[in-house]
Amino acid sequence: MTREPGVERHRLYEDVAAVLIGTLVVSLGLTLYAKTVLITNGVAGLSLLLQYATGLSFGVLFFSLNLPFYWLAVRRMGWRMAVRTFVAVALVSLFTRLTPTWVAFERLEPLYAAVVGGGLMGLGLLILFRHRTGLGGTNILALYLQERFGIRAGYFQLGVDTMIVLGACFVVEPDKVALSLVGATVLNLIIAVNHRPGRYMAVS
Repeated sequence: MTREPGVERHRLYEDVAAVLIGTLVVSLGLTLYAKTVLITNGVAGLSLLLQYATGLSFGVLFFSLNLPFYWLAVRRMGWRMAVRTFVAVALVSLFTRLTPTWVAFERLEPLYAAVVGGGLMGLGLLILFRHRTGLGGTNILALYLQERFGIRAGYFQLGVDTMIVLGACFVVEPDKVALSLVGATVLNLIIAVNHRPGRYMAVS
């Protein structure tokens, strides 16, 4: 892969540290959401929704639901990024199981959890994105469908997230759905403001 002259490449230890920290931060945000029965977008949101509906472990659901997307990740992003994504998904699955044993909340306001949890997930994703690592899921499928069939990725992702929100209306309370939308706004604002071309030049 070619890179622009003067663009610094991340060292291996920097990538390893970023993946560990990024997945830990995302997992803490997801723990806040699980504690207050909120949802988020993408496969993580679907996994939370299924956890509330079935009682199955979020980590098991998140890891399993991402499995079909890895072959698309290889085609869309190449082996290196696909392997990093697989590792990141596995770590989030593990850390979301361990985080409740590391931290406990006697009182947690849902609005606080929505804003701070969404912020933590946004920051964790930002760390991962800047080290060419993702968390799998429907965004990979959205990009594939756009390239293969001309379906707009943004519209597809919006449709998937809309279905998750509609499904949540049958599982969680309406006020929790509204708070989840607040958290999603915070998450997406962090990514939109900070993950733009020219703002971070190092590559992995």
